[in-house]
Formats: sequence, structure tokens, C-alpha cells
Amino acid sequence: MNAARTLRTAALAALPVLTVAHAAPVISTFGPLRNRLMPRLAGHGRPDHVALTFDDGPDPRSTPHFLHLLAERRVHATFFLLGSEAHRSSGLVREIAAAGHEVAVHGWLHRPLLLRGPRATHDDFRRARDTVAAITGRQPTLFRPPYGVMSTAAHLAARRLDLTPVLWTCWGEDWTARATPHSVHRTVTADLDGGGTILLHDSDCTSAPGAWRSALGALPRILDTCQEGGYGVGPLRDHG
Repeated sequence: MNAARTLRTAALAALPVLTVAHAAPVISTFGPLRNRLMPRLAGHGRPDHVALTFDDGPDPRSTPHFLHLLAERRVHATFFLLGSEAHRSSGLVREIAAAGHEVAVHGWLHRPLLLRGPRATHDDFRRARDTVAAITGRQPTLFRPPYGVMSTAAHLAARRLDLTPVLWTCWGEDWTARATPHSVHRTVTADLDGGGTILLHDSDCTSAPGAWRSALGALPRILDTCQEGGYGVGPLRDHG
């Protein structure tokens, strides 16, 4: 009885320490700190290049519009796909890959990793990775966590599954109802630099309805701004 009580007391005492350890990587969510101290996680690449990335797809209502625009501009990008959405729209996933874009994973479901334990985190990543691999015939190597929030369990699961986490250096805040093409362009370019990684969304499955239109409307101006700055634009695989 005394031994059981001692073990229970020790477990309760250790719980805050384990919680802090699990949540410690959340510090990388703070963009300025991440950009300065964690360049690889932030997606810093060679200074003459900008990586263009999209989250939350594929979505048959919106993703084809992005693919058409990118084809017109002869630009490739990295698409971080949700496994559950990829499963529903496997033909669209194949279309993304056939167009020469890089396919990466955004997890199976868009849920905060801080609320998941090690087993659930690993299973979510593995399911998304394997689903995308089965559709495209190529195993993805890049991963971006939902909301950009990592946990210790996420880092460990990514390592075991040969997935490299990549966040971003600038985003468009294109998921809100108030976003416009002008606001998305302004927000992206405020932090845009050579070697940076841009985050936009080609789906509104976790955003305000129709929010993807603000990113689509801003994309030509963003590409023009990169060109004016002398930056090539492409997927993370070409980022250096």
C-alpha cells in the first residue's frame, strides 16, 4: 500500500515536468525567434531563392485554381497535404504531383499536436505519409504541423518516420474572413527576404469559408514581387 502510494505521488510530481518537456518545442511557433535561432526549421534556404508552400489541401473546389495559375507562371511549389483530404481527392493529389509540384504532409487531421500523446502523434504522421505515398508512388520527406505548433512527440515521430519538419519565414494570414488579396500580399512581403519560405493556403477546410480566394488573388503580385527582388521561386526541394 505504501509502495503504491509512493509511486502515485512520484507520478503526480513528475507530471508537470513531462508536460513542460512535451510542450517545449512550442517556442518555435514564435516567428522572429524561429527565424533567428532555428533557420532550418523556419525554412531558410539559399539567398537567391524563395520557397512557395501551400497548406490544408487538396480541395477540388480551390486547388485546381492554384494549379492553373502556377502552370501559367511556370512556377512549382510545395503542397503540404492533409492525409484525410488526400484520401478523398486522390486524383487531385496525382494531378499535383504530375504537374511537377512537391508533395509533403500536414498530418492526417488538422488537430493541435500539443493535445496528442506520442502514439497518436506517430500514428497520425504515419497514416498521412503512407496515404500520400500510396497515391503518388513516392514517399514524402517533408512535414508541417497543424498551426505550426510542434511538440516533443512530433519531433520524435518525424525522426522515426524520416520526415523533416519545415515551418515558414512569412505568411499571408489568408485564413481569416477579413483577408483580401491586398492584405495577403502586404503581409507576405513585409517579411519576405531571399532564402525565405512563404506559407499560403489552397483550401479553406480549416479557414473562413472562401478565404482561399484572398491567397489566389494575391499570388500573382507575390510572384511579381519575388521577381522584382531577383528571387527565383520554387518548391522546398530546390531551396538549398
